[in-house]
Amino acid sequence: MAPQQCLVWIALLAVPLLCYVMTYTRRAACRWPPGPRSWPIVGNLLDLRGGNLHHNLARLARAHGPVMTLKLGVVSTVFVSSRDAAWEAFAKHDRRIAARNVPDTRRTVGHADRSMVWLPSSDPMWKTLRGIAATHVFSPRSLAAAHGARERAVQHMLDIFRGRAGLEVDIGHVLYHSIFDLLTNTIFSLDGQDKLRDLLEDIVGLLAEPNMSDLYPLLRVLDLQGLRRWTATHMNHAFHMLEKIIDTRLGEGKHYHGDVLDALLTVMTTGKLSRQDVKAMLFDILAAGTETTKITVEWAMAELLRNPGVMAAVHAEMKAALPQEPKRMITEADVAKLPYLQAAVKESMRLHPVAPLLLPHLVVEEGVEIGGYAVPKGATVIFNSWSIMRDPAAWERPEEFVPERFLEKAELGMWGKEVKFIPLGTGRRLCPALPMVELLVPFMVASMLHALEWRLPQGMSPDQVDVTERYTSNDTLVMDVPLKVVPMVAT
Repeated sequence: MAPQQCLVWIALLAVPLLCYVMTYTRRAACRWPPGPRSWPIVGNLLDLRGGNLHHNLARLARAHGPVMTLKLGVVSTVFVSSRDAAWEAFAKHDRRIAARNVPDTRRTVGHADRSMVWLPSSDPMWKTLRGIAATHVFSPRSLAAAHGARERAVQHMLDIFRGRAGLEVDIGHVLYHSIFDLLTNTIFSLDGQDKLRDLLEDIVGLLAEPNMSDLYPLLRVLDLQGLRRWTATHMNHAFHMLEKIIDTRLGEGKHYHGDVLDALLTVMTTGKLSRQDVKAMLFDILAAGTETTKITVEWAMAELLRNPGVMAAVHAEMKAALPQEPKRMITEADVAKLPYLQAAVKESMRLHPVAPLLLPHLVVEEGVEIGGYAVPKGATVIFNSWSIMRDPAAWERPEEFVPERFLEKAELGMWGKEVKFIPLGTGRRLCPALPMVELLVPFMVASMLHALEWRLPQGMSPDQVDVTERYTSNDTLVMDVPLKVVPMVAT
């Protein structure tokens, strides 16, 4: 190795070592939560080797407590893994911890500065975007206006399954394509956006790559893995495609579609949103909504097939509550008559939250204390929602699939009012798309069960349905073995 290269590597290693020493000195000055011993440069990364990250964190929490500190590279991170500790954090310090620790790739093309996912909650732009989303995208009125588009998209999905009746099908593959088509119809009344779908899938894959820049922030300027550059190229391409869709809509004059794009362009004329803001919001909805919805529905179907008693109870409820008319299709309004089905969906989300670790929170004020430990300004806080929703102090038989625990429990909705059930977060950073998720996921599951019979591949029994989890670096919880099913036309 040339002397010049040696000097470069020595410099690169010296930077994180210096950060380690400085951080350790600051940490000694306050009573941080306990945690396993960290090592220079790598911190606690070796403690997280192998297996699933959320499982490893739960294991470490059993040894070090529900509020613990780990160093991810040189970044000190506090992990919260119990219902009581999460309640304290959100009830007492929600405002102080409501900013985001933004991953480096999300800063690409300035997207984090326009995204309601990543802007701090104190930013006026974040408040504007959240207000627009609540009023014009996910409000009851907006969702009701788009119910026809959702129902048509779900019927198209069922037609695909009918076309494969009697054949073994990868249910997740069909769900992914169908949900993307549902979203594009709801958002801008368009079918056949395959190129945009494939591009967004590539971008999500890039965003999922572990990034040295996030473990060693002082190295961000070097972009050692080139992830920021690659993400910028792909995101610029995606924004160009969205730009063309906007141009086409504006070129139509006063023709009104009544979709999300119409609503956002109307807001744009008031000056509250720029064209770039509209593109950023469209990108966030498509990129975040497709994969997460697909995963949630797939987990629910897996648990129902694995628990035939629950499946039978759901079918009995539908038979009793819905008109038994030949060829009648279920509607979104029908789902309100199916509380047991809704309970089964919630129970699946409790056991298998699509995001087992909530997006990182950033402490922006001093005075935060969780579990008796100080969490200083600038620290990252991550909530292990998977562990919280299996906390034995909060749930009886937490490892079992028991939908009955949600019946007649209005407080156990998806809105995170009870911190022991936070599949989509809680507080200021509650998922803005929650009203649509709450409507769409049960509707899709109910439609699939009402229109078709679902059988396991030949020779497979319900207890052989593999619900082994796999944590992805994009912080989603997928089935390690994709669910294969045989749809049959219901008689």
